[in-house]
Amino acid sequence: MTDGGPARGDAAVRSGPGRVLVAVYGVFALAAISRAGVQIATKFGEAPLAYLLSAFAAVVYIVLTVALARGSRRVALAACAIELAGVLIVGTLSLADPAAFPHATVWSGYGSGYGFVPLVLPVVGLFWLLRHRKSAS
Repeated sequence: MTDGGPARGDAAVRSGPGRVLVAVYGVFALAAISRAGVQIATKFGEAPLAYLLSAFAAVVYIVLTVALARGSRRVALAACAIELAGVLIVGTLSLADPAAFPHATVWSGYGSGYGFVPLVLPVVGLFWLLRHRKSAS
């Protein structure tokens, strides 16, 4: 049994906020995977933790994009929760101990390098997913 089924999930992302959310996560997935790929390929020895965290963020964004597009609410909810936890944990640690993060990650400083979108996006995603689930039930 799926968590909303493909038909309901497809309808949810064909227009409006669902479509925008999928598009924004898709852009962030491409940006994060590109950034992480270049960092790992060219400067991995300088800040392996930061670059691996950027790669992890990219994987989370990819999972979210696919889950939202396919209507997999449980997967999307879990990925949003992981994303929010990552932004809060990495953001706090990067400010509390800047030496531990000599190079920025997508989630450093709560996503300040990306205009704080990485902090706002999972909140918006969780809100949309929870609101949509209630109205679809």
